[in-house]
Amino acid sequence: MESCRLLGHSAGGFHRVAYGLWRPPGRTADAVVCVHGLTRNGRDFDDLAAALAEAGWLVACPDVVGRGDSDWLADPAGYIYPQYIADLTALVARLGVDEIDWIGTSMGGLIGMMMAAQPQTPIRRLVLNDIGPFIPKAAIERIASYVGSDPRFADLAEAEAYLRQIHAPFRVTDEQWRRLAAHSVRPDDGGRLRLRYDPGIAAAFAEPPFEDIDLWPLWDGIAVPTLVLRGAESDLLRPETAAEMKTRGPKAEVIEIPRCGHAPMLMDEAQISAVRDWLSSV
Repeated sequence: MESCRLLGHSAGGFHRVAYGLWRPPGRTADAVVCVHGLTRNGRDFDDLAAALAEAGWLVACPDVVGRGDSDWLADPAGYIYPQYIADLTALVARLGVDEIDWIGTSMGGLIGMMMAAQPQTPIRRLVLNDIGPFIPKAAIERIASYVGSDPRFADLAEAEAYLRQIHAPFRVTDEQWRRLAAHSVRPDDGGRLRLRYDPGIAAAFAEPPFEDIDLWPLWDGIAVPTLVLRGAESDLLRPETAAEMKTRGPKAEVIEIPRCGHAPMLMDEAQISAVRDWLSSV
């Protein structure tokens, strides 16, 4: 993996957007962008990106601004979807391709939906990981209960225990939890560890009471081939929503991932194969 950066722009000036780039062993004609969830970062896709690169894709895994190795914005009000779309459009331009495949987990999927619904979208095929056009209020309240907190940890084991608690639905192995923890924290000025995202991203969750989010008109505007992965125990993508996604808009194919909540982490071979095989066959 190559560690790369590009410049994005907001009302407060320029900011750096970090991304990992995975090159295939030979010549490629296809590129895929993998975009993470709300509090996560691009390293969540290490296993999937390696597999797709081996299969011939050029793979870019950005850290959305405010997360991972990307800069934090001076004004937390800037953490909005138009900013994310602008930054990731710059990434597509940097890749030098006319079309991309898009794999988005949760927030990354919402960004992909918004881009795919636009005229002349560069997205050729869309993979949504445990996200859809209807998000229930209860799931939003659960996320709001932890996003924006800024805990400190004495060591990596303590950070891992915290992540296991707030992300329990991930259902990954012990080794995978250790890797997730290692990529989720950085040292603070006092030598302790803190999460690798700006607590300011919680600005959108600052004003309860929350309501259901209904984006069905957006969904109906998508025309590209779409695959939806749903964690069988997900509280964010309900089964009835996934069922309706099969009959409206792009009429998505839906694959349910057993023994998993929000969201499948695309780290085991079965989940990786589901994505790779669909991209190869459509």
